[in-house]
Amino acid sequence: MAMGKRRRRPKQTSMWVATHDLPRTAAHPFYTRLDQILDNAGFDRYVESLCQRFYTDEIGRPGLPPGRYFRLLLIGYFEGLDAERAIAWRAADSFALREFLGLVLPEAPPDHSTISRTRSLIDLETHEAVFTWMLQRLADAGLVKGKTVGIDATTLEANAALRRIVRRDTGESYHDFLTKLAQASGIDTPTRADLARIDRKRKKKGSNDDWTHPHDPDSRITKMKDGRTHLAHKAEHAVDLDTGAIVGVTVQDADDGDTTTSIETLIEAAEQV
Repeated sequence: MAMGKRRRRPKQTSMWVATHDLPRTAAHPFYTRLDQILDNAGFDRYVESLCQRFYTDEIGRPGLPPGRYFRLLLIGYFEGLDAERAIAWRAADSFALREFLGLVLPEAPPDHSTISRTRSLIDLETHEAVFTWMLQRLADAGLVKGKTVGIDATTLEANAALRRIVRRDTGESYHDFLTKLAQASGIDTPTRADLARIDRKRKKKGSNDDWTHPHDPDSRITKMKDGRTHLAHKAEHAVDLDTGAIVGVTVQDADDGDTTTSIETLIEAAEQV
């Protein structure tokens, strides 16, 4: 049988384009102005000196600079994003936000795991110090009156699975607890359907007095606004109603009523003002 002619592959060519020749969009005026204000106030120098103890000189993966990390948190606030994944995606999707973060092509914004590791590295007191520094800048600009303050609370889902809760007194898992109840009722080898049926019939199930999460003991079992039950925290914000500036932030137990927790938030706001 005769062989056919061998086809020639098309010649491959490569194109090289310098990053400074790539088209650029106009920077967002809000973030441009915000960046100017932060630079003039020495924001990066301040947070670098504040966070110096959290960074080491050892050889390893480059850390996320403090100025860039706190700018990412600002992006999350102004863009209405409450998760590291969403912040990382938004920063990667916008040239204006890349410029706000001080990134130039081909530099890529940090991924969500880098943001999360940095957040766990820097302690709560340092975050509070940066918040107070920001509030001082607002006060210098006349944007803090402190005469009328409103308090608003929001429930935030914890990064902890409800199925991993354990008994406070014995450390027994929820699955093992239901299994014992099923066996006590005469079911020697209960199925998942059996456990689910027993769980539905239980009264006062999921009490925060009895159950906790081993890795997030501050989270509380609570019903979210959409009706689902999750482990959650409650964040409260005190807002200067004359200017809209946030003057106090506290994190409360999600199962506590607003009339109870608002007192602490009001005291925090008064101290900040």
